[in-house]
Amino acid sequence: MLMNNYSRADVGFVRGDGAILWDDSGKDYIDFASGIGVCALGHSHKGVAKIISKQSKTLLHTSNLYNIAPQTRLANKISNLLGGEYELFFANSGAEANECAIKLARKYGYSNGKKSEIISLKNSFHGRTIATLAMTGQDKFHPDDFGPYPNGFKFYDTIDDIIANLNENTAAVIIELVQGEGGINPLDKEKVQELARVLSERDILLITDEVQCGVYRTGEFITAKIYEIEPDIITFAKGLGNGVPIGACASKKAIFTPGDHGSTFGGGFLVTSVAGYVLNELENLKNSGKLDKKIAKFEKKLEKLVSKNSDIFEKRVGLGLMQGIVVKDSNLLNTIILKALECGVLVLRSGSNTLRFLPPLNLSKKELKEGFIRLNLAINKAKK
Repeated sequence: MLMNNYSRADVGFVRGDGAILWDDSGKDYIDFASGIGVCALGHSHKGVAKIISKQSKTLLHTSNLYNIAPQTRLANKISNLLGGEYELFFANSGAEANECAIKLARKYGYSNGKKSEIISLKNSFHGRTIATLAMTGQDKFHPDDFGPYPNGFKFYDTIDDIIANLNENTAAVIIELVQGEGGINPLDKEKVQELARVLSERDILLITDEVQCGVYRTGEFITAKIYEIEPDIITFAKGLGNGVPIGACASKKAIFTPGDHGSTFGGGFLVTSVAGYVLNELENLKNSGKLDKKIAKFEKKLEKLVSKNSDIFEKRVGLGLMQGIVVKDSNLLNTIILKALECGVLVLRSGSNTLRFLPPLNLSKKELKEGFIRLNLAINKAKK
C-alpha cells in the first residue's frame, strides 16, 4: 500500500514513444509535461535504451570509493560546457544537488568569517528535504507539522530587497533564474546581473538552481548564459538523465576535501553513462539549430492560444521550452488541466494561476500540432 502523499490523476501509463504516452486502456496522450521536465529526449528513446542495456550488462555499482570512468567523463563534459572551471558532485536528485550546494556555501562561508546564512527569494522552490524546504520561499511548503525547520535561511520579495539585506553573516544567495514552481517567472536580467556583481564584490557565493531550467530547457545549457552571469555554484537534475535519477552540483571554487560529502548511489555507472549520452544528443540538437526552431514554433503556438482566448488568459511567460500561460481566474486552472487530460494532452500547473508546459526538447512537428489541437479542444470544454 502506498503512502497518501500524492494527488494522482486516475490514469496509469504503460508505454511511451517520443512525446506520446499510452495508458492501460490503449488511449494515447501528447505529453507536454515530460515527467515534470525530465524526459528531454522524450519517452523510450532508442539511444538511451541502448546505453542502459549495454551498461547494465557490464557494471552497475562499485561505490564512489573507486574511480568511475563514465562519471569522470560526465564531469569533464559538464565542466567544458560551463567553461572548464567547475568541479562536479553527482547525487540522485535536484534536492540532493541543492543540499550539496548548502554544504558548499556553509563551508566556504565558515572559512571567510564564519558566515552561514543563505538567502533566497519568496516564491522560490528548492526541494522537499527539510533543509531545501527551509530554503524554499513559499509558506505553503512550510506547514507547522513538519517543523521545526533548520535555521539560517531567509527570504525576500525582490532582488533589491536581497541586496539591501546582505550582511556580515550572509554566505550565499540562491536563485532560480526562471522560477519553476513559482509561476514560470523569469527574473529580471539587469537585476540578476546587479546581484551577481554585488555578491562578487562582497565575496558572497551566488548559487543558481537550474534543476528545472537547466540542461537546455530554456534554450542554452545553463540559463545563466542567457543572463550573462557566472554563478559560483550551479545545481542540475531533471533533464540531465532523461528518466534515470541523477542530480549534479557544480562549483567554481574548490571547497570540499575528502570526507566532507558523499553519496552511496550518486554518480554511478548507469546514470552517468546515460547522462553523458543525453548531453551529447541535446548539444547536437542545440548546435544544429533545431532546438531554437522548436522553441520559436512552440512560443508562436502559445501566443496564438493566448490571443484566441484572451477572455481567460492574461499572458505567456517563460523562456525556451519552459513556458507558462497565466490564467486570469485561478479557479479555472484545475479545470483546464483535467479537461486536457480527458482530451489526451498532459499539462501542469505552476503556482496559483499558471498553466505550465515542459515538452520534450526534441518534440516533433506532428506531436506539436496534435498537442495544440487537443489543448484547444480542452480549453473550449473548460469554458463551458
